[in-house]
Amino acid sequence: MGSIQVLDKGFVRLIERMGGDEAVVQAARVSFGQASKGPESDRRLIDYLLEHGHHTPFEHSVFKFHVKCPIFVMRQWIRHRVASYNEISARYAEVKDEYYVPPAWRIQDLKNKQGSAAARKLDHAALSAEYEAQVRAALAAYRRLLGSGVAREMARMVLPVSMYTQFYWTVNCRSLMNFINLRADAHAQSEMQAYAEAVAGVFAEKMPWTYAAFLKHVWTGSNAGLDKDKRRLCADAKE
Repeated sequence: MGSIQVLDKGFVRLIERMGGDEAVVQAARVSFGQASKGPESDRRLIDYLLEHGHHTPFEHSVFKFHVKCPIFVMRQWIRHRVASYNEISARYAEVKDEYYVPPAWRIQDLKNKQGSAAARKLDHAALSAEYEAQVRAALAAYRRLLGSGVAREMARMVLPVSMYTQFYWTVNCRSLMNFINLRADAHAQSEMQAYAEAVAGVFAEKMPWTYAAFLKHVWTGSNAGLDKDKRRLCADAKE
């Protein structure tokens, strides 16, 4: 599976996967010393497991992703601690001149203290110009510090959290569903949502039975793409 572009310079890329829907079925049926009973029975089993909160079988399917995102996005991502992370280190490698430029600026949401809202009246061009000037100034200072002999681990301190970073993320399906349920939700920061939606797309492709059951029984958020998938799956089930 190729890279999924996210934001202006980021991506989500599936590196490898262990297991899938079939691994969930195997893990669940071993409790009774049984194996697969055929596609329809296995699909119903996955649906039953999520409906009744039997989540441990889903830990036997694992995804490894390569992610490129702004640092401030990763700071939210690593709140999901039931996973493994390895990030590029600015102690070992010089930081590239890659930073996130938002397509538009948002104002503080008056109802949701940690959220934001669209703002047409802002002077977006002027705000972007000021923002980019500050980021470029920080990058220039970073280069000057390096050129003066300052260690990479110290020179990086001048850089903003809009700089892009890269990391590997290995996560089991149970934790992946929790991540999507929280981070693809409309209440999450829009930049974080974009990455969660990309991850959800990989999940839907690689584990379609589990994804359908997830939307039916686990998904509690609001997101145009995931909600559309849910309506489509419900319509297919009625046919």
